[in-house]
Amino acid sequence: MDNVIDDMSIPSQAIISELEKLRRQIEHHNRLYYVQDQPSISDAEYDRLFDRLLEIEREFPELIVPDSPSQRVGAEPSKKFEPATHRVPMLSLQKVTSPEEFLEFDRRVREGLETSEEVVYITEPKLDGLAVELVYREGIFTEGSTRGDGNTGENITPNLRTIRTIPLRLLDSTADQYPLLEVRGEVVMHRSAFEHLNRELREGDKPMLANPRNGAAGSLRQLDPSITASRPLVFYAYAISDTDIKDLDSQSKAISLLKNEGFQINELIKEVRGTSAIEKEFADLDGIRQTLDYDIDGLVVKVNSFADQNILGQISRAPRWAVAWKFAAEQATTILEGVEFQTGRTGVVTPVAKLAPVFVGGANVSNATLHNEDELFRLDVHIGDTVTIQRAGDVIPDVVSVDKEMRPKGAKRVTFPKVCPSCGQTITRAAGEAAFRCLNTSCPAQLEGQLFHFASKGGFDIEGLGGKLAAQLIAKGLVTSSADLFRLTKEQLLPLELMADKRAENLLAAIDHSRSTELPRAVYALGIIGVGESVARLLAQELGSMEVLEKVAIEILEGIDGVGPVIACNIREFFDNDSNAEMLRRMREAGVLFPDYTGSGSVAHLAGKKFVITGTLSKPRRYFKNLVEDNGGKVAGSLSKKTDYLLCGADPGSKLDKARKLGVEVIDENRLQRLLDG
Repeated sequence: MDNVIDDMSIPSQAIISELEKLRRQIEHHNRLYYVQDQPSISDAEYDRLFDRLLEIEREFPELIVPDSPSQRVGAEPSKKFEPATHRVPMLSLQKVTSPEEFLEFDRRVREGLETSEEVVYITEPKLDGLAVELVYREGIFTEGSTRGDGNTGENITPNLRTIRTIPLRLLDSTADQYPLLEVRGEVVMHRSAFEHLNRELREGDKPMLANPRNGAAGSLRQLDPSITASRPLVFYAYAISDTDIKDLDSQSKAISLLKNEGFQINELIKEVRGTSAIEKEFADLDGIRQTLDYDIDGLVVKVNSFADQNILGQISRAPRWAVAWKFAAEQATTILEGVEFQTGRTGVVTPVAKLAPVFVGGANVSNATLHNEDELFRLDVHIGDTVTIQRAGDVIPDVVSVDKEMRPKGAKRVTFPKVCPSCGQTITRAAGEAAFRCLNTSCPAQLEGQLFHFASKGGFDIEGLGGKLAAQLIAKGLVTSSADLFRLTKEQLLPLELMADKRAENLLAAIDHSRSTELPRAVYALGIIGVGESVARLLAQELGSMEVLEKVAIEILEGIDGVGPVIACNIREFFDNDSNAEMLRRMREAGVLFPDYTGSGSVAHLAGKKFVITGTLSKPRRYFKNLVEDNGGKVAGSLSKKTDYLLCGADPGSKLDKARKLGVEVIDENRLQRLLDG
């Protein structure tokens, strides 16, 4: 009988066939239950199928495959998340907040497409969860990761496997048609599920979750997948990464493909034409958002045609063909209990409102920014005032108004201090600036922020050096500049609070490992005002070494695309400062290496050249992107008239035709190598 396991150790063909049938049946019923909300069998019947599956796999463990329904949970807890590079960058979206700004976006789109006709768009709710990417190879889910910085995220595959709305296997026909399919979407926690989970946590005397978004993000980043499996998470698919797939020429077709494969698709995704229809969609969505069982913070609008998307291209980290139209920030009223002045890493002194806790924008808020002296004066803030605060998404809450009629008698007006709240030195406000700054380079608050920034992942990446430890190192006089980190000893660290023997050894090992960091990281770590990770990489590419950067003329800095006069002035002032020069000298004495940027300036042929990469190449696409950028070129995700080269591999798709129409030179790997060789 087919339903009886053979006594033999080798499974019969009947057993193998039954196992394959069981897997198909279970996944079919999973989709009906979790995705379509239309169960067709009882829980008891489903359990019978699943129990039979487990029975066979226990008897014949060699038949267990990664996409079996039994493998959703069971991975061992991880020690840490490994990095995962996105083959195609996961771009962020430009934002608009008014009809006028959206109409301006539409005007730019039509101008870029050289058309006066109404554009066909796809609209979808902007889900407030955690963006992830799922990779399917030969139809099997093999890897899943967070968005991260857009280029590199964290590999959380075991955790994503536990989410029932994520198929472990695509249709057999898809495996043949799309050997590689990268699916993007949002993991969310429904409000009703969040409330139910919090009730369970409260009854079990466990810490409750702050809001559905934090609940989803925190659940996905558990090192133990069994914890993730216990959380009510849902994945909504909304895109595929590659627009070169044959016969897939629009976002609407991509959505249909995903829906046919069993992915959960948001029910409010629509195809619309023209701005009037989109304005109506925005108003309708804003009107019903409180009735939805999931949090949203706006409407995403995308140009439907992939060909048009390729024409429009992208700017920096955002596409020109999509925009997020954000809802107005949520507001609430509360009592201002006090104002605390804080000095940041760059010396800016900021007033922070201390509030009676209030729930707004999906979180309990007890602090809000008051920005600067001008804002204090405009609001006429007094202690005890009834204030209105607003919060949108992850933006820091701010005070937007004061109800002066509710002001208590004798309330004391808040005035800006004359000295730094950290070091007591006089603070100054430069002409044309709104901010007061502390110019004391030895200011403890600045130094604490600088150390934390210096050791961050984008900088020297010193694991274990957080804000609390930085504060202790400064308070004990062990560190007066970032250079002192490289002279710390175990004997100095052990007396610090919570500093055990092993932790001290790990910190010193991390510091030692960071001595030979990459040049872009080192530049970013210095904390120059206006120099983020992207500008730091630009400086490394253009100038090639720390020695050149330290002495480069301001006119040359201003000429670098993406720097500009303000940042150029900040850079020059930083390196002209004697304290900073002394810090760099002491870092070199302590064995810190500032290696030259690989390839920088050595291949003039790629300097300023714009590349697009398509098709299957001999190495991952990321390899060629880095190769081009390391030699002075730039890589975009889509073609335009300004593209110099299309690096083309096998099965290039529509980009090859587009390049020919635009007159863009098409090259292969051999031609690229000749360009590199000069």
